[in-house]
Amino acid sequence: MKLLLQYIVSTIILFPIILFFMTYIIFRKRKMKNSKAFGFAADVTTLVLFFSVPLSMSSLWGKNFSVFVFIIAILIAIIFTYIDWRTKKEIEVLPLFKKVWRLYFILLTFCYMIIWIIGLVQSIMAYIGN
Repeated sequence: MKLLLQYIVSTIILFPIILFFMTYIIFRKRKMKNSKAFGFAADVTTLVLFFSVPLSMSSLWGKNFSVFVFIIAILIAIIFTYIDWRTKKEIEVLPLFKKVWRLYFILLTFCYMIIWIIGLVQSIMAYIGN
């Protein structure tokens, strides 16, 4: 049982798109609006992407990039908070957190796709080179 759970978690971390689609389908079946189901699936997937992107990078290049990813995330949150404070003078925490979290989803998804494309190209080049 423990091994099965380990395989499931490993698969979800390696392929967060599976989690995204599973979450989206589950919440669409629960009669949630399309946009809300998409947003909730993005929110859940973002958490997994925070682990998936650095793991993918470290498996490709053999270096740990976790600290780099989290520092960029903190810098983005600081910048968004500053912009929100300058424009509204009163910071509403939940809408700010939602904006920052959705931006993380977009950036991490983009990074994840780029990393997989680079890994695929590297594998093809290694195969052709042999």
